[in-house]
Amino acid sequence: MPLSEHEQRLFEQIEQSLAEDPKFASAVRASDPRFHARRRVLVAAGVVVVGLALLIYGAVIKIPAVAVAGFVVMLASLGYAVQSHRRSQTPDLHVVGGTTTSRRRPRGRSGGRRGSFLDRMEDRWRQRPEGHR
Repeated sequence: MPLSEHEQRLFEQIEQSLAEDPKFASAVRASDPRFHARRRVLVAAGVVVVGLALLIYGAVIKIPAVAVAGFVVMLASLGYAVQSHRRSQTPDLHVVGGTTTSRRRPRGRSGGRRGSFLDRMEDRWRQRPEGHR
């Protein structure tokens, strides 16, 4: 439903007054999950560089424990960055008070790829032929 001219003018005035308020802008930015996800990805990238430095340093001074620790730090940081990036890509409407509908199957006994390993094994156990009991 389109807004009337009066409503559009009021909306533009409200929008302009909110855009000029730096306190409001920082509050909105602080509650934006994409802002936090971007910051987490940047921090993770910095930790990847530190892990790479540890890996190279451990290889140069010939201490395998330091090199392995650097590799583990890099791997964990990359996993954290990927997880943060994926989380930032999904819509998070409940942050702004909305709701989101999900088309995913319920977890558990669905037998699909979403279930855990144990759930799939239980499903296979239940679906085995009767003669094998």
